[in-house]
Amino acid sequence: MSIDLHIHSTMSDGTMSPVDLVDLAHKKGLSCIALTDHDTVAGYHGAKERGDAVGLDVIPGVEVSVTFEGLHMHLLGYLFDHEDENLVQCLQKLQGARDQRNSEILQKLQSQGITITGTELKAVSICGQTGRPHIARILMQNGIVRSMDEAFDRYLGRNGSAYCNRFAYDLKTGIEIIHKAGGIAVVAHPYNLIKNDMESGKLLTQLSKIGLDGIEAYYPTHSRKFRKQLIFLADKNGLLVTGGSDYHGTIRRGTTLAGGKGVSVPDELVAIMRRIKQENQSKL
Repeated sequence: MSIDLHIHSTMSDGTMSPVDLVDLAHKKGLSCIALTDHDTVAGYHGAKERGDAVGLDVIPGVEVSVTFEGLHMHLLGYLFDHEDENLVQCLQKLQGARDQRNSEILQKLQSQGITITGTELKAVSICGQTGRPHIARILMQNGIVRSMDEAFDRYLGRNGSAYCNRFAYDLKTGIEIIHKAGGIAVVAHPYNLIKNDMESGKLLTQLSKIGLDGIEAYYPTHSRKFRKQLIFLADKNGLLVTGGSDYHGTIRRGTTLAGGKGVSVPDELVAIMRRIKQENQSKL
């Protein structure tokens, strides 16, 4: 039986509601999921209620952008107290930075003759956190680009003409925020991060020393060879492994939740995660 610990809902840049995602996961026969929306846990309560009703284990999750020695990466948090005051405040700071960047991106697009209003953006995002994927959708709807990839390549990505940076916590701080809320911290989709460090594994050794708990080894774009090496390096550095589909709904065609050909994640990993959480708490 598979689990899926990397899923996005309409509370960030996904296209399905938290409740609908729980129903889809239950229909697929998954035993556990985590909503990992960007910079928010607003969808957890509704997903948890629905999960309890249908018999699906729903654990708290979140995905935040962090930096480490000039590198940009995504950090997944799991099994934390979703009402922890410090966590909520830290996420609010990230949400404010995201809103500020959205405004700056719209201004840059305006200077290039592309007009997108705040009202249009709200209409697309509907609820929850608004980000670059929502702007990309409008660019597609208006016929300016043909795909999400083109939107990011030409305008919204790091080398795009409308790119704007935003505040992000450094990796150590991000890990501490998650740990203080009683959770565990995992680096998401690490291929680009460590693809050139697969032999020595020195980077993972560094990350484990500053408190990282695990890495996302089971991921749709990871080859079997890469996943096998990741698991080896994780074991070498005392890191747990997790996995998920990074499902965003219809925004990414041809994708679905874990449990199929794309990626299957062993359900026994959840018990290991809960054990690591208890070990972390005993050290505080």
